[in-house]
Amino acid sequence: MKDLINLFLIVGLVTFGSCKSKTESKKISEELPIKVQGEEVAYATDSTDLKGYMAHDVNIKEKRPGILIVHEWWGHNDYVRRRADMLAELGYTALAVDMYGDGKLADHPDDAGKFAMSVMTNLPEATARFNAAMDVLKSHASVDGEKIGAIGYCFGGSVVLTMANSGADLDAVAAFHSGVQLPIMPGDKLKAKVLVCNGADDPFIDPESVVAFKSALDSINADYTYLSYPGVKHSFTSKEADANGEKFNLPLVYDADADEKSWASLRQLFLETF
Repeated sequence: MKDLINLFLIVGLVTFGSCKSKTESKKISEELPIKVQGEEVAYATDSTDLKGYMAHDVNIKEKRPGILIVHEWWGHNDYVRRRADMLAELGYTALAVDMYGDGKLADHPDDAGKFAMSVMTNLPEATARFNAAMDVLKSHASVDGEKIGAIGYCFGGSVVLTMANSGADLDAVAAFHSGVQLPIMPGDKLKAKVLVCNGADDPFIDPESVVAFKSALDSINADYTYLSYPGVKHSFTSKEADANGEKFNLPLVYDADADEKSWASLRQLFLETF
């Protein structure tokens, strides 16, 4: 009997020690500092070489949702990379994509407009570039390929909305200071949840286009949120907006409150989706 009691005690201690070890491991994992690793990635379509930027937290070992980020009309710049880092800090793997090719940048609105138009008027190539980026993101070791979202700013917002409307395999999309008069409007192919955050005083967004966009979403009972911030103008999430607005005499104005609120709405969208 004494030997049997000792055996039970030993088994109990081993079991307790095992449970304690797992609990401590989990606690240590939860307390690991955020360590974002960013790297440039090269990818391509049949006709275009593309240069993106991938960011993820290397201290997270589990697979996680992947998020595509499409740049403003200026091109793949430091701003979109910062947003990739911010998403990585939240626990996602983010790929800042290149929709122009070779990491091409515009330093004047005239060039930016031409670059953006060349993409939006050639949807087959735009789709190929977007899908190439999605393939790169899904293939990353940290990404759960069944959980993919996309966000975009200005031109990039129009891109992600158009791709979602065309039936891209996306769970959620978000657009910031984005036009909503799109080459492909919402229809039966739309599968993603949709978030749009725009300034109510953005002169680049025609109020009638907003009505048409919402009507199209309502007609298919889409899961969407359209936020319009009073007194807010174009490019409100970019701290470079004021300088660019002054330099080129454009209604570009950073708004810290709208920037913070729209980012909080994005976080909530992804929490609800993933």
